[in-house]
Amino acid sequence: MELNNKRVLVVGLGKSGVASALFLKSRGARVTVSDSKPEAELRDEILLLLEHGITVETGGHGERTFRGQDLIVVSPGVPIDAPQLVQARNLGELLIGEIELAARFLAGPIVAITGANGKTTTTSLAGEIIAAGKFSTLVGGNIGTPAIGLVDQAGPTTWTVLEVSSFQLETIVEFRPRIAVILNITPDHLDRHKTFYNYVNAKARIFENQRAEDFSVLNADEPTTAGLADRTRAQLYWFSRKKEVERGAFVRGANIYFRDGHGDHEIMPLAEVGLKGAHNLENILAGISIGMLVGCKPEQIRQAVRNFKAVEHRLEFVARFAGVDYYNDSKATNVDATIKALESFPANIHLILGGKDKGSDYTVLHDLLRERVKRLYTIGAAAEKIESQIKDAAEIDHAETLENAVRRASAAAVAGDVILLAPACASFDQFQSYEHRGRVFKELVHSLAVARSS
Repeated sequence: MELNNKRVLVVGLGKSGVASALFLKSRGARVTVSDSKPEAELRDEILLLLEHGITVETGGHGERTFRGQDLIVVSPGVPIDAPQLVQARNLGELLIGEIELAARFLAGPIVAITGANGKTTTTSLAGEIIAAGKFSTLVGGNIGTPAIGLVDQAGPTTWTVLEVSSFQLETIVEFRPRIAVILNITPDHLDRHKTFYNYVNAKARIFENQRAEDFSVLNADEPTTAGLADRTRAQLYWFSRKKEVERGAFVRGANIYFRDGHGDHEIMPLAEVGLKGAHNLENILAGISIGMLVGCKPEQIRQAVRNFKAVEHRLEFVARFAGVDYYNDSKATNVDATIKALESFPANIHLILGGKDKGSDYTVLHDLLRERVKRLYTIGAAAEKIESQIKDAAEIDHAETLENAVRRASAAAVAGDVILLAPACASFDQFQSYEHRGRVFKELVHSLAVARSS
């Protein structure tokens, strides 16, 4: 893709938008950035971009800004049905996302991982497995460094492992992973995609440009995901914790195996898996599949899995005091993720739930709440909706804020209980991000621990 002296508009000043603008400018493009947020909220980003000679528009999107552009790069947080983008497409302007832009310049093969839940853990693990196999490895995308920020580091033999969201997949054109993985698909982001059907189709686009020499990896235990098998032209591999698969990673007895055209390869004992929860076993099986397809040796994979620690904000153990365990699963931003978190503990849970609603159905939590939750603490904008849908399933404390919830849960819990932040909601009503919410939770817990010990 030739960028020198091209007129390029970047829409959205998030992390990937800023990275895209700087990359485009470095390649000689005439770059403008447009964001709907007011100038006061974007002061640091604006100063950085202006230093590089990039034109910045804030406080809204001007109609003329979108005209006459050779290329428009859309950040994931910007809906593709925004009026200005619809108009640009109607005028025949090329519109892509940051992940597509990066893919056109990345040297070396790409591993792309998507799913409603488990993306970050699996992406991080896959990166460590491939690196343990002595391959040059980069990790980024929707986790950490934007994909466009990895371009200058990637060589022809570098494996770039990317976490990819449904929002990013909406704007691909030629994006072609050597290995494409869908971990699971359960309802999420329905406030953006409108229907589950649209959400599934967005996820399935990860296979769109793959060829017969590529690999697709699917969860054999999750019906919606397994149903996408006929959407790929690539070689199909599976992972399953419940049954043996024709090709891929599975559990037999007390061990994990990988099966390919040359037989069954024993990878490691289940007892060596350190991550908590059945959902994390699925993530590990997916990571093992990726490692074997890349060409890692079983012993290298075993070592990487054995050494892998839980990713921050994903069922992260925070502290134990007065016999009570505190877990941070702030990344549980949808109902299915909260279900997986609850399934990781047998009982005696004090659950903190709430935030910004994403069009979710909380009634599906009923059975687990009755079985395992002692008390529920609701916070944020979604609290009233949650309470109305699960009012008979658990004792409810309308805590309003995370600070109140942590304090009240800590006061009510006794030795053997678990206090779990697994909100089933986005964070943007009271926090900047799920990471911010998780950090605040951990700070509150540690402050309580200090206070109790003094």
